[in-house]
Amino acid sequence: MCQLLGMNANTPTDVMFSFTGLAARAREHKDGFGIAFFEDRGVRHFIDRDGASHSPVAEMVKRYPIKSEIVIAHIRKATVGAVALQNCHPFMRELWGRYWVFAHNGDLKGYAPRLHGAFRPVGDTDSERAFCWLLQELAKAHAAVPRVEELSRTLRELLPQPAAHGTFNVLLSNGQALWAHGSTRLYSVQRRHPFTAATLADEDLSVDFAAHTTPRDRVAVVATEPLTVGEDWEPFAPGELRVFAGGEAVARHRAGA
Repeated sequence: MCQLLGMNANTPTDVMFSFTGLAARAREHKDGFGIAFFEDRGVRHFIDRDGASHSPVAEMVKRYPIKSEIVIAHIRKATVGAVALQNCHPFMRELWGRYWVFAHNGDLKGYAPRLHGAFRPVGDTDSERAFCWLLQELAKAHAAVPRVEELSRTLRELLPQPAAHGTFNVLLSNGQALWAHGSTRLYSVQRRHPFTAATLADEDLSVDFAAHTTPRDRVAVVATEPLTVGEDWEPFAPGELRVFAGGEAVARHRAGA
């Protein structure tokens, strides 16, 4: 299975500590990586078919002083689709004059939704097909970009449909918020004042967040597996959707609730 990383903050924040922890896991997830940073309505988008543990693109990203309020990253262990650039997550499309970024962990068996709109997959993964279908259905449900609350209600109705075909752990954003859907395995952690130190679970690297933050800062991180030790990572319930904005979870919706 692939691995996901998402971050949402109330001020542009450096995600490289968490990305370093994710990249350490690319030794087993070596079939490509990608990361997307939102900057206002723009997105810096980097992908490579090489794994994040040895990709020159990943090394460049680690050295690049990028700060963002919303970040989505992915390391791939191919199960559906060839090891190719067009199959690397996160995927990106435009809808309502905003960029949308999507990453998926899991397999969808027998998933072949009818795509009849402007969104078509370039690669051959079930993940990109699901992304195109989601945007197609969002475009049918709303004439223009709605508020986060309205989008969340629509996603609550849409996400269970591809999830019925298998494992559907998902990160999705259009720069307004970060939507995270847990199907089988997903965790989040909240960082706020008073900030403490943390150590990566897969690398001998620690950081004292208090030295790099202010009392007003808030940061939420989502990952397939907890990236650090000594922090309270909270598992998602099966089918749970969490909405992150301003560096914290602003809504939680459980399947059937």
